This record gives sequence, C-alpha cells and structure tokens, in this order.
Amino acid sequence: MSNPISTVVQTVDGPVLDVLARTTAPLTGRKIHQLAAAGSETGIRNVLRRLAGTGLVMATEVGPSVQYKLNRDHLAAKAVLELATLRLRLFDSIRAEIQGWHIQPMHASVFGSTARGDGGVSSDVDLLVVHKFSDAEDPTQAWTDQMTDLADRVYRWSGNHLQVYELSSLGFLQHVQAGESIVKDWRRDAVTVSGPEFRVFMNIHVHEESTQ
Repeated sequence: MSNPISTVVQTVDGPVLDVLARTTAPLTGRKIHQLAAAGSETGIRNVLRRLAGTGLVMATEVGPSVQYKLNRDHLAAKAVLELATLRLRLFDSIRAEIQGWHIQPMHASVFGSTARGDGGVSSDVDLLVVHKFSDAEDPTQAWTDQMTDLADRVYRWSGNHLQVYELSSLGFLQHVQAGESIVKDWRRDAVTVSGPEFRVFMNIHVHEESTQ
C-alpha cells in the first residue's frame, strides 16, 4: 500500500508514475526523483524521457529545465490513476462493506501502516472496531460472520490480511483512560470507515464518562 503501482509495474517507472499521478502541477526531473525516493536522478530522467515519448507524460521546456506532468487525456492514464489510488479505494471498499452490515459498529477506523501509506506486501490491514456488545456478553454469530466475511474480502481486494482490534464501548474507554500506547497510533493514523471521526468518537466517550 506504500506504492500501489508496484503491484503491476515493478520497475522505477512505478514510483515516477505514482508521483505524477498525485499532482497536476508540472515537476522537474530532480523534484520527481526526490519525491519518488527511488533510482538515481539520471535513471529517473531517462524514464521520464521514455514516457514522454509515449505521450503518457508531457514534457515542457521552462528556461534551462524541463518540467513533466501526467497527460491525463492519454488512454493509459486512467489505469495509472486507478493504481495510484488503490489505497483510497481500499478504504472506500471497506466503508461500503460495513455500511451493508445488519449489525453496525459504533466506530471503525483503519490504522497502522495501511492508514499511513507505508505498508509492505506482507503488512496487515489494521482495523479498530468498537461494537455495542458489553464485555459480559459474546458477540452474536451474525456479528462474527460479518467480521469473517470482511476479512476474506480485504484479502481478495488487496492481498493483505485483515487484523482486527475489536473492543466494546467500555473496553475502548478503558484504553483511552489508561493511556495505552495504541491509542496514540489511533489518534495519529486513524482513517474512519464507519461512525464518527475517531477524535470525535473518542471525545464523546470521554465526555459521557466524565458527566456520569
């Protein structure tokens, strides 16, 4: 998920196209090399010249330098943009799947390396799920089936396993009040896929506890 284009494009072309897909502003070869964090500057310039030759990348001379941008009208550009936004599409797919659940969670957020965009091929997709069941009762079979089905779908969508951090409302509050280290990860990384945004959800629970 750190470089989704590499799923299909294994050469240095992948990081170059990923940089160009994330902006509509023209960039110099040096800037693209810095943002791509791959290959040598000479190698990046060679890739850019070759891609410009195909028409997928537009090259414009500006003074002594050449600036490059993705030609979004090119028929191949759609495929590049689809791959570049794979991580966001994964979030959307998880969000849509949870919206179809019969038993809704109170909150769900992707966190960890997938949320940050620095995960590798073997990284798990970490998902915080806060449910409405109390600590004294076991989740229903319907709830368990939903979670299992989501895990299967995430693996088919991405090739990465889903790792669920499942908590009751009380369990979540206890984590926050105890200052568990993982709460810092949630605050920093959380990409909400169900319910209120993470900080709003956390603040609501802390406020409700303080007023009781």
